[in-house]
Amino acid sequence: MDIGIVGLGLIGGSLGRDWRALGHRVWGVSRQAATVEQAVAMGAIDGGSTDLASFHGRPVAVVVICTPLDQVVPTGRALFPHLETTTVVTDVGSVKAPIVAALEPAWRRFVGGHPMAGTADQGIQAAQRGLFAGRPYVLTPTATTDPDTLACLTTLLRPLGCHLHPCDPAAHDQAVAWISHLPVLVSAALVGASCTGPSPAVLALAQALASSGFQDTSRVGGGNPDLGLLMARENRPAVAAALDHYRRQIDYLATLIQTEDWAALHTYLRQTQAGRPAFVAPDPPPAAPPQPL
Repeated sequence: MDIGIVGLGLIGGSLGRDWRALGHRVWGVSRQAATVEQAVAMGAIDGGSTDLASFHGRPVAVVVICTPLDQVVPTGRALFPHLETTTVVTDVGSVKAPIVAALEPAWRRFVGGHPMAGTADQGIQAAQRGLFAGRPYVLTPTATTDPDTLACLTTLLRPLGCHLHPCDPAAHDQAVAWISHLPVLVSAALVGASCTGPSPAVLALAQALASSGFQDTSRVGGGNPDLGLLMARENRPAVAAALDHYRRQIDYLATLIQTEDWAALHTYLRQTQAGRPAFVAPDPPPAAPPQPL
C-alpha cells in the first residue's frame, strides 16, 4: 500500500519505520528538508518533500497527519485539494472532538486517531520500530463514517501490534483529560510547589534528597511545555472539569490531615490502592518490531 505521512517526528517517523518494515511504501512531508533527508536515511520513508502539493497525483491510499495538535486542522484543509477523493485521511492528535468536527465535513474519508504511545524524546531522531506494539490506538468514527474507511485503517494499523479502541470523539477527550492531560498539569503543579514552597535551604536539601518517588511523579510535568499547553487549550472543558474534581480531592485530604482524621485517611488510601490497578496494566514485555509480510 502507498501511505503518506505529514509530520516526521517521533510518531510519524515510527509509523513510517513500522509500515516500511511491513512492505508498504511511505511518502513523507515535513517543513524542514533536513528532516526529510534524515527520515529517508533512517528508513522511515521512501522519499519525501517539504510541500503538501507533492501529494498531487501520487496514488496514496492513506495519509496520516502527524503534526503538532494545533496544526492538524489547517494542515488537513491545505492537504485535501492535493488528494484523490478515495484517499483515507487520519491524524494522531491527542484531542479528537474539535478535529473531527472540523475535518470530517470537509473530507468524507476522514477518521480521527490517537496512538497512546510515545517517549520522552521528540523528533525524527527518536523514531523507533515497535513503538505501538501492545499500546492502545484510538479511532473515533462517527455515525457518518464510511465503514470501508474504518476497515481500511483497521487493516493498516492492526499489524503494528496495537490494541484498537474505537470510541466517540467527545468520550475520548473526556477520558484522556483524566489519564493523560490531568497528570501533566498535576505533575507540573508538584514541581512548581516544590520549587516555590520551601525556604532556600530546605529547597536545596529537597533537591539533593529527591529520588525515585519524586522522579516518577514529576516526570510528565517536566516534559515539553508546548505539548502541555496544547493539551490544556484544545481540551479545555474536559481538562478544567478534571482539575476541579482533583482540587476537591486535594481539599478533602487537607481537611483529613488538619483534623487528624487518620482513620478516614487510611480508608481513602486503601481505596486508591485498590483503584489504581484498573488503570495501570503490568508493563508488557518488550515487543518485537513488526515483521515483513
